Amino acid sequence: MPAVSKGDGMRGLAVFISDIRNCKSKEAEIKRINKELANIRSKFKGDKALDGYSKKKYVCKLLFIFLLGHDIDFGHMEAVNLLSSNKYTEKQIGYLFISVLVNSNSELIRLINNAIKNDLASRNPTFMCLALHCIANVGSREMGEAFAADIPRILVAGDSMDSVKQSAALCLLRLYKASPDLVPMGEWTARVVHLLNDQHMGVVTAAVSLITCLCKKNPDDFKTCISLAVSRLSRIVSSASTDLQDYTYYFVPAPWLSVKLLRLLQCYPPPEDAAVKGRLVECLETVLNKAQEPPKSKKVQHSNAKNAILFETISLIIHYDSEPNLLVRACNQLGQFLQHRETNLRYLALESMCTLASSEFSHEAVKTHIDTVINALKTERDVSVRQRAADLLYAMCDRSNAKQIVSEMLRYLETADYAIREEIVLKVAILAEKYAVDYSWYVDTILNLIRIAGDYVSEEVWYRVLQIVTNRDDVQGYAAKTVFEALQAPACHENMVKVGGYILGEFGNLIAGDPRSSPPVQFSLLHSKFHLCSVATRALLLSTYIKFINLFPETKATIQGVLRAGSQLRNADVELQQRAVEYLTLSSVASTDVLATVLEEMPPFPERESSILAKLKRKKGPGAGSALDDGRRDPSSNDINGGVEPTPSTVSTPSPSADLLGLRAAPPPVAPPAAAGAGNLLVDVFSDGPAAQPSLGPTPEEAFLSELEPPAPESPMALLADPAPAADPGAEDISPPIPEADELLNKFVCKNNGVLFENQLLQIGVKSEFRQNLGRMYLFYGNKTSVQFQNFSPTVIHPGELQTQLAVQTKRVAAQVDGGAQVQQVLNIECLRDFLTPPLLSVRFRYGGAPQALTLKLPVTVNKFFQPTEMTAQDFFQRWKQLSLPQQEAQKIFKANHPMDAEVTKAKLLGFGSALLDNVDPNPENFVGAGIIQTKALQVGCLLRLEPNAQAQMYRLTLRTSKETVSHHLCELLAQQF
Repeated sequence: MPAVSKGDGMRGLAVFISDIRNCKSKEAEIKRINKELANIRSKFKGDKALDGYSKKKYVCKLLFIFLLGHDIDFGHMEAVNLLSSNKYTEKQIGYLFISVLVNSNSELIRLINNAIKNDLASRNPTFMCLALHCIANVGSREMGEAFAADIPRILVAGDSMDSVKQSAALCLLRLYKASPDLVPMGEWTARVVHLLNDQHMGVVTAAVSLITCLCKKNPDDFKTCISLAVSRLSRIVSSASTDLQDYTYYFVPAPWLSVKLLRLLQCYPPPEDAAVKGRLVECLETVLNKAQEPPKSKKVQHSNAKNAILFETISLIIHYDSEPNLLVRACNQLGQFLQHRETNLRYLALESMCTLASSEFSHEAVKTHIDTVINALKTERDVSVRQRAADLLYAMCDRSNAKQIVSEMLRYLETADYAIREEIVLKVAILAEKYAVDYSWYVDTILNLIRIAGDYVSEEVWYRVLQIVTNRDDVQGYAAKTVFEALQAPACHENMVKVGGYILGEFGNLIAGDPRSSPPVQFSLLHSKFHLCSVATRALLLSTYIKFINLFPETKATIQGVLRAGSQLRNADVELQQRAVEYLTLSSVASTDVLATVLEEMPPFPERESSILAKLKRKKGPGAGSALDDGRRDPSSNDINGGVEPTPSTVSTPSPSADLLGLRAAPPPVAPPAAAGAGNLLVDVFSDGPAAQPSLGPTPEEAFLSELEPPAPESPMALLADPAPAADPGAEDISPPIPEADELLNKFVCKNNGVLFENQLLQIGVKSEFRQNLGRMYLFYGNKTSVQFQNFSPTVIHPGELQTQLAVQTKRVAAQVDGGAQVQQVLNIECLRDFLTPPLLSVRFRYGGAPQALTLKLPVTVNKFFQPTEMTAQDFFQRWKQLSLPQQEAQKIFKANHPMDAEVTKAKLLGFGSALLDNVDPNPENFVGAGIIQTKALQVGCLLRLEPNAQAQMYRLTLRTSKETVSHHLCELLAQQF
C-alpha cells in the first residue's frame, strides 16, 4: 500500500475534530457542525477549481459529521470526483464516503460504476482492491448486475496479484450472498477450486469461504474440491508451527484456514476415493492425537485456536458417521472437556455429545459419561450448560438407564430454572413413556411430575397418561389407587385434580372395596377440591360425579344434592349450569340400564402422532433434528412402547361429541377428548418425521406381531398398502443397481437407520425395525433442490426367486415432490423363507424435464430376522456339537479392514442381531453369539464365534446353522463388517 505523504495529514480535519471534542454542550457541538457545514457548502459551490486535497479534506469532514449522527445531503458528487484521482489517499476517501453514505438507489450509481470499471481495468492492484472493497461494502443488486461477470474473471486470471485474488473472492462471496442469481456458474468454477492449491494462504482462506458458500447450492460443480481440501488440510495438520510462520497463531498453524477446510468437507459425504479417505482419516486422527499433547503455551489464545480445530474435527467425524473408531475417540475426547474449568468448553462438549449419542457406533461410549453429566446438571452455575446437560441425558437415555435418568431429571426439576422447566417436563414425560418396562412406574413418574412442576405440565402430558391408563387394563387399578393417595395431600395442583377426576370416574370401582377408598370417601375427596378449581376442571368433576352415580348407586342421593344446589343450577357460567341441569335430569329420568349404557367405560383411544413430542420440537425450534440423522434405536430395547401403527380394528373411536376433559369451550356431557395429536405412544424420540406408532394391546409381543401381520384383503390394515400393489417392472425396464449399491447395503447390515443414498438431487433415508419374521421400513425421500420432482415413482423389485421368499407391501407416495420437501413411504415386510439376495429399490422421476432413474439394493438382509437367544455355556457347546456336519459350518479367515476395537466389534455383533454370550469361550478376547433366523416356513438356529488376532490384524469367523446356504451367506455378510 502506498505510503501517506506528509501533506496528507489534513490539519483542518484534526482542528475540526479537536473543536468538536472541546464542546461543552450538545448545542455547542451542533453550532460548530452547522458552521462547518456552511463553510464546506460554500467551498463546494464557490470554488470551481478546488484541488484534490481540499476535496478530500472536506469529504472527510462530512464523513465524520455523518458518523456523529447528523444527516448529510450534499458532497456526494465531490466524493465521486475523488474516484478519478490518481492519488491513493484521495481515491481511498472517495470510496470510503461512497461505501458509507451512498444509497444503493442513488442516481450516482451509474457514475460510481463507471469509476469502478476504470479501476478494475487499470491493472493497478491497489486501485483494484479499493474498487472490489467498495462493491462488497455497497453490495447492491445494481452493482451485482454490473460486475458479477467481471469479478470471477479477475479471480481466476493468471496475472492477478494475490491481494487482488483475495479481495475478488470475498467480493464475489458478498455478491452471491446478496443476490445468488446474479453470479453465473461457468468455466471459472473449475478454476476457482484450484485456488485451494495457491501458495498464498490468504488467497486459500478467501477461496475456501467462497467455495463453501457456492457448493451448498451447486455441489457437483465443486466436487473436485474434496481431494484438494484434504490435501491442503493434511499439509497444515502435519506441519510444525515454524513451517507456516506468517500464519501461525500462538503455535497453532493456520487455525482459521483449518476450521474453514473442515467446514467445507462437511458439505459433502465421505470421499469415495479410498486414498483420499485414508488421508483424511489420518488427518482427523492427527488432530485427535494433538489434542492429547501438552499445550505449547499457557495463553488462552493457544487453547482457543487448538480447541476450535478439535471441535470442528469432531463435527466432521459426526457428519460422516462412518468411522466407529473415530466416533468413539471423539466421544472420549469430549468426555475430558466435561470437567474442564472453562465453561464454554463444557457447553460445547455437551452439545457435541448430544449429536454423538444418536450414532449407533458411539451411543455406548456416550453412556459411560452419565455420572459426569448428572453432576453437571446438579452443580453447573450457568443455566445454558445445565440445559445442554439435560439435553444430553435425554439423548443418551435407553432401556438400561431410563429409570436413573428420569429420576435425576425429576430431582433437578425441583430447582430448575423457570425458563426450561416446561422443556424438562416434556422430556421426562417422553422418556418415561418410551422406556416404561412397567407402566406403574410410568404412572408414578407422571404424577410426580405434576406434583413437582404442575404449572409446567401441559395438557398434552396429562392427556397422555389418561390415554395410556384407559388403553391398558393392567395399570388401571394401580393408577386409581395412586391418584387417590396423591389427592389426599393438603395442597394439590389442579392438574392432579383433573387426572384424579378422570381416573376415579372411570376406574374408581377398582379400589372401592377398600374402606379407606370407599365410594363416599372418593366423592368427598374430589368434592373437597371442587371450589378451588377453574371452570374447566369443575366441568370435568361434574362429569366424574355423574359417572359415580352409575358406578356407585349408593352415592346417587349425595351427588344429586350437589347438582341441585343453587350454586350449580344458577351458576353464572353457562357450561357448568348446563352440565348440572342435564346430569341431574339424566340421573333422575333414565333407568339403570340406560344410565349404564350412556355412562359406560371409555373405549381405548385411537393412536395419532405424539402431541408431546410435537410440542417439544416446537419449543426446540425448526433445527431440532431430522428423522434421518437422529433415528437411533435402542438395541437392548424390548419395544414395549416401540411397536408400529395400530390397526384400526384394535381400537374404538369415541363419538365426535365426546369431551370429558373439557377441551372445547362448551363440552357435551360424557366422554374424554379425542384431541388432535393427543393420543399415541412414541417409537423414536429422536425423530422429526412421522414415526411408527405402538399398539396398546394386551402384550407388547402380541401387539407387534398382530400389527405387522400382512393385511388380508378384508383387513383394515390393507388401507396402509396399495389396493392393488403394482407388479415388479419387467427386467427390460429395470436399470442395473448403481456401482456402489453393494457398499451402501453393507453399511446397513449392522444398523437399521441412516442415509441409504445421497447425491446432489436426492437423499434417501431409512428407518426400520424387525420382530420375528416381520418388519416395517420407512423410506424418506428428500428433494435437495429447489425444483419440484415430477412423476416421482419408487418401486420395490423382487429379482429371481425372491418373490417366493420375501413379501413386501408398499404404500404409494405423491407423484410430485416439492423443492426442499421430504416424502415418506411405508414398507411392510414378511420373511417367508431364507433368502440370499435383497430386493431392489427403483426410483424414477423427472427433474427439470430430464428423466432420472437409479436402482439401489434395499437394506433387507436375512440377518434382520434374527431373534437373539440367550443360553448357558453348557447349552451352547451341546448345540455346537449337534451342528457338526461339514455343510452346516462356514468359516472365514480374513484381514481386518478397520481398526480392531473390542467395543466397536461388540456393537456390530449386537447390530447384526445375535445375542452375545459372556463367559462361554475360554479366551475372553473372543466373541460368541447365538440366535434364530425367523421365517414363516421354518426357524434356522445359528451359533457364531469370532476370534480376533490383534497382532496379526486378522479375524477368524465361524458360523454353524441348521441350513448350509444360511451359514455361508451369514458368514459373508458378517465378515464384510470387519
